[in-house]
Parts: sequence; C-alpha cells; structure tokens
Amino acid sequence: MNLTSSNALTPEAVLKVLQPVQDPELNKSLVDLNMIRHVQIDGGIVSFTLVLTTPACPLREFIVEDCQKAVQTLPGVEEVKVEVTAETPKQPSLPDRQGIDGVKNIIAVSSGKGGVGKTSVAVNMAVALAQTGAKVGLLDADIYGPNGPNMLGLGDAKVMVREGADGKEVLEPAFNHGVKLVSMAFLIDKDQPVIWRGPMLNGVIRQFLYQVQWGELDYLIVDMPPGTGDAQLTLAQAVPMAGAVIVTTPQTVALLDSRKGLKMFEQLGVPVLGIIENMSYFIPPDLRDRQYDIFGSGGGEKTANELNVPLLGRIPLEIPLREGGDEGIPIVVSQPESASAQELLKAAKQLAARVSVAAFANR
Repeated sequence: MNLTSSNALTPEAVLKVLQPVQDPELNKSLVDLNMIRHVQIDGGIVSFTLVLTTPACPLREFIVEDCQKAVQTLPGVEEVKVEVTAETPKQPSLPDRQGIDGVKNIIAVSSGKGGVGKTSVAVNMAVALAQTGAKVGLLDADIYGPNGPNMLGLGDAKVMVREGADGKEVLEPAFNHGVKLVSMAFLIDKDQPVIWRGPMLNGVIRQFLYQVQWGELDYLIVDMPPGTGDAQLTLAQAVPMAGAVIVTTPQTVALLDSRKGLKMFEQLGVPVLGIIENMSYFIPPDLRDRQYDIFGSGGGEKTANELNVPLLGRIPLEIPLREGGDEGIPIVVSQPESASAQELLKAAKQLAARVSVAAFANR
C-alpha cells in the first residue's frame, strides 16, 4: 500500500472523517461525545470502539453502518471493524432528592387506573432491557397488590435480610431472568392483605429504595400502583427520576385516567418519557394474520399527540402474554419472536433512548 504523507491512514484521519457522523437521538457528533475510542490501524484494517449511551440502543445497526461508510471513504481502507459497547449515562442529582448509590436511572411505570396491564409491561420491559446487556432492577411499589414476583417467576422467593457495613439492615433482592427484584410480596404471607395508611406506605417504599442492596444498575424500573396517590408522591419527592412511562389501553375510560396520571408527574417535575398503549388489539392464536380492536383503536396515539409525548409502543393482546404472566416466564423470554414480545422490546429500546436523551439534556 503506497500512501503519501498527506493522505496517510492514521487515527487522526479516521476521527476526522467520523466527525460529521452524529448520534441520531442526541444530534451531536459521535467524536465530540467521546463515543469513538481506541482507533487502531493495522495495514488496511481500521478498528475502533463505538461506545453507545445504552446497550438497548434502537439505532445501533444504523450508527455502525454510518461509521463504516464514513471510514471506507479513506484511501487504503480494506476493512472496518467496529466493537460496540455501552456506557449508560447517569441522571444528574438534585439538591432536594437523594439518589441511590450505583443506580444510574430510576424510571416509574405508572397508570391512571388498574387493569391495563401495567405490571406485565413493566416486567417484560425490564427483562427486555436486561436481554440487551443492561443491568436492571425492578422495584414492585404496588404495595397493596404486589404481583411482580409471580410474573417474574419468583412467587416462592424471599429476600435475604443482613447487616450492612454501617450496621443497619439491608435487603438482598431476588433475581431471575436477568432482573433484580424486591417486592412487598416477599415480606408477607401469600393471602395477607396490606392494610396501611399513607405514612407506612411511604416508609416501606423508602426502605425499598435505600435499604436494598441494588448494586450497579443502569435502570431501576419502579412498578407503581394505579392512580395518583401516596406512592407516586413519595417516589417523585424522594429520588431524582429519569422519568415516567404511562401505560394505558385504547378505550376512553383508561385514556381519561392516564391523562390525569401524566399531568400529575408533570406537576411533580418528573419528565414523562412516553405512553405505552397496551392491549392495542387482539391476535387470535388460530388466525395470526387477524387483528381485533377489542378495546378500540388509536386512543394511545391520539392522546400522545395531544399531550406532546412519544408513543413508545402498541402492545397487542395475545394468549401467551397472559400465560407468561401466570407461569412466571415473560413473553420476551418464552416467545421472543411473537408480536407482543417484539413490540415490548421495541418499547424498551425507545424508552432507553429517551432516558439517554434526558440525561444529556440535563447536563
């Protein structure tokens, strides 16, 4: 290979041609964001590391392709090797809210009313994020109706209580399908009702936030109880949150309540990352090419447009989705190629992208 000094294949030349390539979500140069690292030249082979802002980046393939095309314009390049890793940004701290050591992003999954499949969405999205390589925790904050353990296959699990370094008790979360979980269900008998007033609810949620040994997490998903009550207020006022996701179904009564939940988070200063429309349509098991709008259609998209927030996904209703919740094997694990699993993975990736954008915007 004969190259003159003016067009020599060097790391500096590689970075120069990569300068115009932008992160599509952040709209900034990959080079300026320090997302291109360890550029090496071996003859005509150029290799470098691309450091994304989340393992669940929905545009990963497009970014890699743009990088390869840019480098291939240099004379003498025979092959471009891109190693892809991720460093999830941490939400900035707030002076009046205490963060959790090791936890980068706290995300509430909420709904205006019960029965819209909020926990199913939260569990499947947490597992989907873990499948991409992210470190994920799930806090079941639905103290009165804790169903997270059953849906995550941990119905018989118990959290371990031990003494921490400071002498105080700490809880060890349960773990399955790549997700750490803590829930009120671990601390009470199966049929025992939780009959508490607000201050006790506030106390146990704070205990789950600060006395659980979460370790290093990219995302802590908090499955909220339905409505706009004490649990939402406690969470919003206790920790700096990356944002909230509102789960709804397409019918009017659910959408009316979801709007109230969305407005509540806005009033509390918590960014709304998007809306997920669950049970968007029914796919019968014997007619996979059919769709039935049992609960109406288009309601989630219309509401998202009216309130100027993204629609992260439209999750169809399939029998295996319900079966997975009952059996403790989320559909993203049991049937990853199904329509529901694919939409849940898409929603999880869109959520991760929104969290990264929010983290950089607040810097």
